[in-house]
Amino acid sequence: MTLEAQDKQYVLQTYARDYTNFVEGKGSTLFDDQGRDYIDFASGIGVNSVGHANPVLADAICDQARKIIHISNLQVIEPQAKLAERIVKLSGYDMGVFFANSGAEANEGAIKIARKYGETHFENKRYKVITLEHSFHGRTITTVKATGQESFHTPHFSPYPDGFSYEKSIDDVYRAIDDETVAVLIELVQGEGGVQPFDKAEIQALAKHLKKAGVLLIVDEVQTGVYRTGEFLASNLYEIEPDIITLAKGLGGGVPIGAVMTRHKEVLKAGDHGSTFGGNYLSTRAGLAVLDILEELYVSGALAQTHLYFEKKLQEIAASCDDLFEKEVGLGLMRGLRAKSPQIQSAVLKESMAERLIVLKAGRNTVRFLPSLTISKAEIDEGFKRFEAALARVEAQ
Repeated sequence: MTLEAQDKQYVLQTYARDYTNFVEGKGSTLFDDQGRDYIDFASGIGVNSVGHANPVLADAICDQARKIIHISNLQVIEPQAKLAERIVKLSGYDMGVFFANSGAEANEGAIKIARKYGETHFENKRYKVITLEHSFHGRTITTVKATGQESFHTPHFSPYPDGFSYEKSIDDVYRAIDDETVAVLIELVQGEGGVQPFDKAEIQALAKHLKKAGVLLIVDEVQTGVYRTGEFLASNLYEIEPDIITLAKGLGGGVPIGAVMTRHKEVLKAGDHGSTFGGNYLSTRAGLAVLDILEELYVSGALAQTHLYFEKKLQEIAASCDDLFEKEVGLGLMRGLRAKSPQIQSAVLKESMAERLIVLKAGRNTVRFLPSLTISKAEIDEGFKRFEAALARVEAQ
């Protein structure tokens, strides 16, 4: 039986898979079972923040696995406490951290914190959460409902939890707030929604208004966090102080981990929330290793140089291929090219894979780039060489 046949017979078919079989990776290069190399500009959808087979991360995982992988959260877990302290200090905010296993779980935790805050801090219960159109917050029933894309709200999974609404713009959020609104949940750069950053001044004004109105600001940094946009958090880049922040993707470098952090440390009490696997020895030890690697890159200035180099390459593509793309978008190493049609977007993804380059799709016809933060200049150069070859094939069609 072939791998493709095995997958189709035994794995639920919830993904439109490519059946290239990768067997090894090094840095931002993957190798398939035929020995062919691929430049990885996707990093597992922003997860492999320190690349494939990073020796520092691999050594930390192996060392921890030989000792303890998991105990329950009924006992203290030393690397969990250390990672929480590290995250809080790097953020610059006075917050407490709860560890989960994914971005969706982190956002579930954030909503629970907000809902309990709305129950305990007001005379009349507040429970409504406002999000934005084109947002994405997860695949659980609650986070799907929080996602501001109607295509996710199919009747197959209804009824959905109530208390969520979606606004077209930041300006519309102001008008939507009522005396039952407890929080506004936003991404500072909408990833799945087209790698679309919000204006800094607009976000700062909203944060100021919400604080005055007593409404919580939740920032979903599942994709933007852990240096992806340049600073440790996009919230740092936007110079705001949210009430709640969620993290996941790049924090474990490939080991599943999620985190919700909040300045309202008193809201959740023992028994209010939990996770069997969340914050175990393996995932938090991996998180500490990832932060060791990325903090050094950030402090040295190497990360900023990589951001600028990658951005310059994309801007050159956008300028030279204006028949295919409207503009270049994004921040840091969370970037995209806005294609002029869905057909162009699909063709670019297909031909890129044919040229052994892995890129991603996102909403609003965007070709998305989420390379590892440790990607080398040589890998960037080779990747864009292959991308230009793929675009030539698209233009010839």
